Amino acid sequence: MTQQIPQAPPTEPELSGVRNFRDVGGMSTTDGRRVRSGQLFRSGHLAHATESDAEYLSSLGLHTVFDFRNGADQALDGHDVELPGVRNVNIPLSDPADGGEFWKMVREGDLDQLRAILGDGKAVARMADSYRGIIRDRTAEHSRVVHALAEDSVPALMHCAAGKDRAGLSIAVTLLALGVEREAIVADYLESNAPHRRYRMRRGGEPAGARSPEVTELLAPLFDARAEYLTAAFETIDETWGGVDRYLAEGLGLAPETLGRLRDRLLE
Repeated sequence: MTQQIPQAPPTEPELSGVRNFRDVGGMSTTDGRRVRSGQLFRSGHLAHATESDAEYLSSLGLHTVFDFRNGADQALDGHDVELPGVRNVNIPLSDPADGGEFWKMVREGDLDQLRAILGDGKAVARMADSYRGIIRDRTAEHSRVVHALAEDSVPALMHCAAGKDRAGLSIAVTLLALGVEREAIVADYLESNAPHRRYRMRRGGEPAGARSPEVTELLAPLFDARAEYLTAAFETIDETWGGVDRYLAEGLGLAPETLGRLRDRLLE
């Protein structure tokens, strides 16, 4: 009788109710190590996870799910499904789209108002400025995440609403701490643009086809992952702290021994 060897679950399953899910394992670091597979995941919110989605997520052996959504996001999309035995940690970060009030304006505002707020490059500038602000002003939150990962919180899944901006920045900060090259971090970030990953523009019960093409175009920069957004975050690290090493030590308060534990847990 042939013994059946259990197969590890694929890192990119077809999750029908969770967008933008992926394992960031396999990325190389500057010292020749690699991020362990099956330890660090990213996705959009879990509020619409189906029963089969939840079963798959439970099979990953997750210790912690980090939810970076704020109350407005949760009111729009709902709370995450409960995964048995998994710790849920909500660390709200500012939404580049300003949460519920912004989406109310999108649904109810007139075209002239949207043009004034988002047109002529204003939407792109809004996103880049938001990324800069999250890096500059949310060091306590990012410090909490990387310290938790160094202590006991892996395997971990990080998500926000779309899994692109707030989760993308938190993953980027973690990968910087692990020694992954910026170009590789940007490449992973841009994976959120794949058609099967992209967050659907409709939110909060808005009917399909409710927007004109011009409104959709005005909103596009908010839904895109653009290299210039993440580059703005990296530039803020350089301008504020003079580089990654000081950012980790002074901005995030990562002592050398804690950084070492983080890398031992997440690298191979």
